[in-house]
Amino acid sequence: MSDSWGNLYRSNQSSITLDWRSDPLPAREKMLAIGNRRSYGDVCINDGGTVVELSGLNKFIFFDVVEGTIRCEAGVTLWQLAKLVVPRGWFLPVTPGTGFATIGGAVANDVHGKNHHEVGSFGCFVQSLGLRRSQESDLTCSASENPELFAATIGGLGLTGAIIWVELSLKKITHSLMVVESIAYETYDEFISLSQESERTHEYCVSWVDCLNIAGRGVFFRGRHGERGNLNDSLGDNARSVPVIVGAGFPLVNQLSLRLFNYFYLRSHRGVREYDETIAKFFYPLDSLLDWNRIYGRRGFYQFQCVVPFENADVLTQVLKKVSTDKQGSFLSVLKTMGDKTSPAILSFCRPGVTLALDFPNRGRRTTELLSTLEQMIVEAEGAIYPAKDATMSTATFEKSFPRLSEFTPHIDPAYTSTFWQRVQGA
Repeated sequence: MSDSWGNLYRSNQSSITLDWRSDPLPAREKMLAIGNRRSYGDVCINDGGTVVELSGLNKFIFFDVVEGTIRCEAGVTLWQLAKLVVPRGWFLPVTPGTGFATIGGAVANDVHGKNHHEVGSFGCFVQSLGLRRSQESDLTCSASENPELFAATIGGLGLTGAIIWVELSLKKITHSLMVVESIAYETYDEFISLSQESERTHEYCVSWVDCLNIAGRGVFFRGRHGERGNLNDSLGDNARSVPVIVGAGFPLVNQLSLRLFNYFYLRSHRGVREYDETIAKFFYPLDSLLDWNRIYGRRGFYQFQCVVPFENADVLTQVLKKVSTDKQGSFLSVLKTMGDKTSPAILSFCRPGVTLALDFPNRGRRTTELLSTLEQMIVEAEGAIYPAKDATMSTATFEKSFPRLSEFTPHIDPAYTSTFWQRVQGA
């Protein structure tokens, strides 16, 4: 089994499993607490060290169904939480593109969703958390109790200790179906206009972009919680699996398959359509195909996600042009805007601007050279790279992406590290 979702790594690391909150952690150096391994690169890897498996910490501690507050262990997945709270009239206030991520992982990476322009990141809704550090008793952290450690742990990439439990504020809903509108567009400028228009009327906005098209055409999706159906409707969690990892000699992601997919996808989303959709299909479309990362073959794939300030966001047209002319890229290309809601996290990736996420089949040096070029373009545009998706970012880029880094480092637990952290520290 690969150690991360990108299937790029099979590291030399030992493992400890916690199944109960009362289980002690033995004294070790070079530890890293991990969840469901849904990070793409090496942020969830601890080569030469020990990973503390927290997926067994998957119990709910309490749920205030009146106020919409829930406390659960860090190994609970977002989908497990959704299945519990949606029939009772609540939903996750922020969710990324997979329900298989754990609550602890969502906190550690301060994840964002399709509604960042309106509500901000996941960390904005964390009320408190339990943190296990190597040289002291378990701590409760919140905005009023151990506030500096609270701000360092949200978005802290697991480096401040092991998150054991999280208390979260939920979002009130009345129906389980989503009302979704899809709108085909031809240029990047049209995407910007659609975003500005839609963010005034819809909580959720996201775009699929054709990474082989220099103009930046794509399909814009905007959605809201509906007023049809009821809370007991199916959440839509039927899933199929990719049975095997495709061999390196026959990758499913290639120029021919990509052009065919993009052609038929655009054809199926011509014009403007409005329709009802389940929560699972709207928020987690790829989760319906379990182990979809296998389509990239045994060499795995890289994901590149950046955010660029609005005033410099035209650089993304150059990024898309570079990807198109280099004839790399994939089906999974996402473009959306981020708002100005401030996260409590010191190291949050989230900030106002436009964010672009692209997948690249691993073609060795050719791919890493492309990623290096894209990284430099983003740095020059005063943007940032997302650690949860990264596998190649340089030390200099990391420092420029996170200007509050010196404020964060004093809160690192000396027993905790990761392959990502050692890489960007030049260790």
